[in-house]
Amino acid sequence: MTITEQVAKNIIRKLLKGQDYRIEVVTLINAEFLQFAIDFFKRIVDAKLKSKNITIDWYKKEFLNPSLPARDIAINAGLNKKTIHNMFNSSTKEIVIDASNEHYDSLYETIKNLVETEHDLDLTLTIKFKGVSVDLNVSESLIVINTLAVKRAELRGGLWSTAGKRVEKPLMQTLCKLYEVPNSNYAIKIKGRVVQDADFEREVDFYLVKGKNRYKCEVKLMGRGNPESADAVIARDSKVFVADKLSKTNKKQLDSLGVEWVELRNDKGFQRFEIVLNNLKIPHGKLTSNIDEKLRKIFVEIFSR
Repeated sequence: MTITEQVAKNIIRKLLKGQDYRIEVVTLINAEFLQFAIDFFKRIVDAKLKSKNITIDWYKKEFLNPSLPARDIAINAGLNKKTIHNMFNSSTKEIVIDASNEHYDSLYETIKNLVETEHDLDLTLTIKFKGVSVDLNVSESLIVINTLAVKRAELRGGLWSTAGKRVEKPLMQTLCKLYEVPNSNYAIKIKGRVVQDADFEREVDFYLVKGKNRYKCEVKLMGRGNPESADAVIARDSKVFVADKLSKTNKKQLDSLGVEWVELRNDKGFQRFEIVLNNLKIPHGKLTSNIDEKLRKIFVEIFSR
């Protein structure tokens, strides 16, 4: 579950054009979920055919098998490792197995009671693969549907939470290179050390540098911000705030704090970065007229390292 380089490039392009980048993340979620669903259905066909007893136990035996990775066991039981960790302050495999089995049994009883109550409900899920088909009854179908829903939620939460972090560094590098900021005037900090380049997937702090001054930059790919958004800037002692959207309240707060800001979701919104550079007295050049060609060269430089 990663934000690929190509997705990162697409997100940056859309941000610089003042467009909504979210479709890129949604597309990635769809692709990963659909691939999971196909693989999951294939395993269901195989597990059901191998089962000697046509009962719901075939699912538990196959999909909550202790030999599976802990993350898979949790998802198949209708949970995820993060939820288990929050519940037990631990997500060791032993705890995941115990929690998953307990939750699965509870889920199955809930579904069983629901099916007994809804007498008129008749549902059969038929899965065909390589000419072989299996039928799932109402209870089995609801178990499968629930697992798919949990997996979709896990993918959605994971990818949305990492999208901003994975794009933060290459976005700031791109802005600096578009304005030809010298390499000596920006830096990336990773785990206490300052470097000029880093793996784009790692969480980083980005700084604009002028002499002995290091101005911390923060990127938030959020929607229309709320008044509390400035609190994060205060807590992290940031001097530059780059966001997808900013409310009027956000901008007033940032101005009052002396924090430079850039709102990307505006026509030519990223060009306010030049004002930031001027205010901080960071040396830079002029923006090229052929931005697309410049971006192509920048991406080769950034993502090939």
